Amino acid sequence: MSFPTLNLSNLRVLVVEDNLHMRRILRRMLSGFGVTLIHEAEDGAEALEQVARQDPDLIITDWLMPIVDGAELTRRIRSGNSPGCFVPIIAVTAHTQKRRVVEARDCGVTEILCKPVSAKALYLRIANCVLNQRDFIRSKTFFGPDRRRFQLPNYKGIDRRGRRKEDGYALDAGGEVTQTPPAEEHRESA
Repeated sequence: MSFPTLNLSNLRVLVVEDNLHMRRILRRMLSGFGVTLIHEAEDGAEALEQVARQDPDLIITDWLMPIVDGAELTRRIRSGNSPGCFVPIIAVTAHTQKRRVVEARDCGVTEILCKPVSAKALYLRIANCVLNQRDFIRSKTFFGPDRRRFQLPNYKGIDRRGRRKEDGYALDAGGEVTQTPPAEEHRESA
């Protein structure tokens, strides 16, 4: 398997991790990949301040942290109206049960990385975020990267994306779901 060779020197990365040792490991790996613009936060609350100040291109966050955990951090970032709400988020966790992975996906993370972290796994997640940027989906209950990893163009079932639903969200030409919230009158009538 060949790895894509990427120039990551201009990538602004925010590492959010409450464990100093793990932050150092992630920083060292990122530096080894050529990333030079690395910022750190000890928890999600500090990370929210850093996101506003640093405008990162990528966030790598631990999932279980005090104060504001990875789930709440992701929800708050995704609920914002700034361009920063589209930033790729890689969740790092030692808890790999299916319900935890589904929770992370449903919060809007882009990738999930299991501990113990290897340099290869981290690099591949970053490469996927850079090379395979996913469309973002907005619905009444979710905003984040499209959770489907592949398309089934011949699928005709009732859950086909692009099918008109009376949920207050309009469809753009070409069947794409709009990235903006519905008009105020739709919210008031709901």
